[in-house]
Amino acid sequence: MVDYANAKINIGLYILNTRPDGYHNLETVFFPIPLRDTLEIRPLKMSNAPWELISIGFPVAGDPKDNLIVRVFTSLQKEFDLPPCSLYIDKKIPSGAGLGGGSSDAATIMKMLNEKFDLGLTGDEMKQRLSMFGADCAFFVENKPAFAEGIGNVLTPVSLPGLKNKYLVLIKPPVFVSTKEAYAKVMCRTEAPVDLREAVQKPVTEWQGYIINDFEPSVFDKYPQVRVIRDMLERLGALYTSMSGSGSTVVAIFDHKPYNDMVELFKDCFVYQSSLI
Repeated sequence: MVDYANAKINIGLYILNTRPDGYHNLETVFFPIPLRDTLEIRPLKMSNAPWELISIGFPVAGDPKDNLIVRVFTSLQKEFDLPPCSLYIDKKIPSGAGLGGGSSDAATIMKMLNEKFDLGLTGDEMKQRLSMFGADCAFFVENKPAFAEGIGNVLTPVSLPGLKNKYLVLIKPPVFVSTKEAYAKVMCRTEAPVDLREAVQKPVTEWQGYIINDFEPSVFDKYPQVRVIRDMLERLGALYTSMSGSGSTVVAIFDHKPYNDMVELFKDCFVYQSSLI
């Protein structure tokens, strides 16, 4: 069985108060994009191991048993007595980028296992299980634009009419920003400065400086090259530029495909370009 785990971008991100459990309440808009990892589940033969992980593409640091797709698989294997499986992933979404690649992989592998082994899990049941693996994992179950509250797990559908027929550019410099690192230096708000549900209904030309990401000051301070990239994209004519999530990817929205050769201009960076429907 083969499926694809797409990335997301954040449109605005406001960090609110710290919760008793140590997490932060936040408000943001998640928007799915076509950049995708490829996942495959195969029967594991010629081995006595309960699972194996085969990973190509962008490297994923850490012990394989800590990989989110392995953690999701082993949790369901224990609960439903699943047979040994080979888990294959071709990583096209870079890590530490604020694009939700790991969370999307986790949600996608759970949906694949649910279908392949007829587990009978509803969408809400999958969301509940995924909450133990990451705050934004639940978003990728339905995978539709959503206003997110709480720790990113309370989702309300939202439309973004201004993005229709626009062009998306992502630039990620060769730096890794961990979520823990980003939260450590962020300044919390008492309340969000704007209602994102209303803000994203405005034309994209009105977003710059109005819809912001609270992670930017601390990330820009430590990694000034991220700010440089954002400023360059704005000078190239982007209607809106912002860091996605906790970074380090910079999102730029244009009203047409940029004429510049982005790959040549942003050497040593990950570059992704796509039209938005």
